[in-house]
Amino acid sequence: MAERRTATAHPLLVAAGLVVVIAGVKAAEQIAVPFLLAAFIATIAATPVFWLNRFRVPVGAAIALVVLCLVALLIGVGAVVAQSATTFQEQLPSYQAKLGTRLADVQSWLAGFGIELSAETLDPGRAWNLAADALVGLGNMLSNGFLILLTVLFILGEASSFPRKLKAVLADPDEDLPHFERFAANVNRYMAIKTSVSLATGVFVGVALWIIGVDFPILWGLLAFLLNYVPTIGSVIAAVPPVLLAIVQLGAGHAIATLAVFVVVNVAMGSVVEPRFMGRALSLSTLVVFLSLVFWGWVLGPVGMLLSVPLTMTAKIAFEANPSTEWIAHLLDPAERTRAGQPTQAQ
Repeated sequence: MAERRTATAHPLLVAAGLVVVIAGVKAAEQIAVPFLLAAFIATIAATPVFWLNRFRVPVGAAIALVVLCLVALLIGVGAVVAQSATTFQEQLPSYQAKLGTRLADVQSWLAGFGIELSAETLDPGRAWNLAADALVGLGNMLSNGFLILLTVLFILGEASSFPRKLKAVLADPDEDLPHFERFAANVNRYMAIKTSVSLATGVFVGVALWIIGVDFPILWGLLAFLLNYVPTIGSVIAAVPPVLLAIVQLGAGHAIATLAVFVVVNVAMGSVVEPRFMGRALSLSTLVVFLSLVFWGWVLGPVGMLLSVPLTMTAKIAFEANPSTEWIAHLLDPAERTRAGQPTQAQ
């Protein structure tokens, strides 16, 4: 009887512990967000550091070189975002007025067919607010740039000695260490591929919008790069502001061309390029993606939505690395892979 109560109490204790941890993370959001961003950036930056180290570049020199590149990138992105966001905010009332006029014409046209839509239904302010929230979240992230870079520097400095520390503290290093190595390799692989695909998406979108003539193409390309980490919903959010801006600035034909750019780029990258390099082994079900977006957005705000899939994917890779928790990773798989009966282990 006592054993049965113990077996029942154990899952409840785990669940209670998770609730306490989640509540603590949400309460410490201002500290947790910069740390998670630093871990995210350090994971991406670790790939070029290790690559330079393989070519006999000392670890210290490799870290210094990568961090200097990050500083230059941060300053450049910060300057572009600050300038573009300021200009965009100054012209926003004019854009809203023009868009309101065009939507009023649409309402009148629909009314001729007996379709009545209120002004709240076609409120363009909601779309502009989505772009403004994304810019504010990015600005808040950049405002903690020094703290983030300092944390990245320390994480990269400790990365080379971490395997030795693990080997010293693990009870059975020969059996447990391969799980950690496999976990780290898969996380690095996922981050490298996802970042490369997101960067290509942002570049293609920015260049295409510049050719079409939409204002602030660099800003919309940067937004497409960031929101590409959020599947499906992210590409929709990234497309709405430039499409509306194209309607106001250039007309319906250019707006259709702008929408076509986002559709073609996201379909090509999300359905062809990314699966080819990443494979089905590192995929999540649509329901898990949506729930992770809602959950991490609630816990960490806009930055949590940006990191929702990388965080969930990291957890999945961790579950896959250990045979005792592999079944949890299987539950996170997409339905088509489950029907095919494929193994859950990442190759």
